[in-house]
Amino acid sequence: MQNIALITGVTGQDGSYLSEFLLDKGYEVHGIIRRSSVDFRERIAHLEGTPNFHLHYADMSDSMSLVKLVGKVQPTEIYNLAAQSHVQVSFDAPEFTADVDAVGVLRILEAVRTNHLENTCRIYQASTSELYGKVEEVPQNENTPFHPYSPYAVAKLYGFWIVKEYREAYNMYCCSGILFNHESERRGETFVTRKITLAAARIAQGKQECLYLGNLDSLRDWGYAKDYVECMWLILQQEKPEDFVIATGVQHSVREFTELAFRHAGIELKFEGKDLEEKGICVSVTNPENEHLVGKTLVAVSEDFYRPTDVVNLWGDPTKAKAKLGWNPQSTSFEQLVQLMVEHDMAKVAADSVASKVRTNLAEYLEKGLVK
Repeated sequence: MQNIALITGVTGQDGSYLSEFLLDKGYEVHGIIRRSSVDFRERIAHLEGTPNFHLHYADMSDSMSLVKLVGKVQPTEIYNLAAQSHVQVSFDAPEFTADVDAVGVLRILEAVRTNHLENTCRIYQASTSELYGKVEEVPQNENTPFHPYSPYAVAKLYGFWIVKEYREAYNMYCCSGILFNHESERRGETFVTRKITLAAARIAQGKQECLYLGNLDSLRDWGYAKDYVECMWLILQQEKPEDFVIATGVQHSVREFTELAFRHAGIELKFEGKDLEEKGICVSVTNPENEHLVGKTLVAVSEDFYRPTDVVNLWGDPTKAKAKLGWNPQSTSFEQLVQLMVEHDMAKVAADSVASKVRTNLAEYLEKGLVK
């Protein structure tokens, strides 16, 4: 009997990698997309047309659409990855964040119950290290107390507990993976890691002058998203449903990430000053064409990027996942992750530059009547 997976958030970073992973394992994969005037499918465009890959319109805020779709697809596994996942945005749109990240989880669970699939469908909920928030111990494991510190984290905490409640109340196979920060070349450009690697590439190629960041002292446990989706799958293959921390067990600061990203782009930085006065100054370059950058401030701190309440120390303990699932969180090291992202963005900026020149030249030719 073929496994059938339903993925919410299929157009996101994790959704695209998980789709590839499951298709390689012979799954029939169904993804949920939202109707929008602007279509963002670049992460899964290469999968469209694949025989076992299907997309459906539904929405996490519309329970009826979810009930109908779950009934139609009859999934054996559901991966709920959909969320308003930007912490800063959750302060600006707290009600929307709660509707999707909290009540949206409930809608998925009820869609399974409404279609009487409690005994045949396993559910994975993408939880988050932000649950630990104002951390009470380091590193954090499955038994560490939660202390959410943003509207996003509070909404996600509801999702975590409602999954646990349905598991115990209705004997459903549903569990949460508490994912620590996981990045990739497919990460959204508004997230700090991708913002850094893109800026490093743009500055190295003369397309940007300075990168502005928030708290450089913030500590995170960064892993590779492509490795993390394997752990999501492993969690649903266990005999009994359990919650797991998904992390590397290694911690780095935003400053370290920035230094390494710029180094891979051929720029060596030296940080001077403290707090809002801290600056990243270029001390050397590998490309002679960038000699003019030496001595210039390429990274600065802006108060605009500080959060009302900031989580500064997230560090996961993946001992349980390694022992029970046989998962290797170090398949891709921190250094390899940053290099992958920078190399991708160096190529992207170069390609965008070429495309921009072509458009400019074409416009000039059309204006001069040289082409029709």
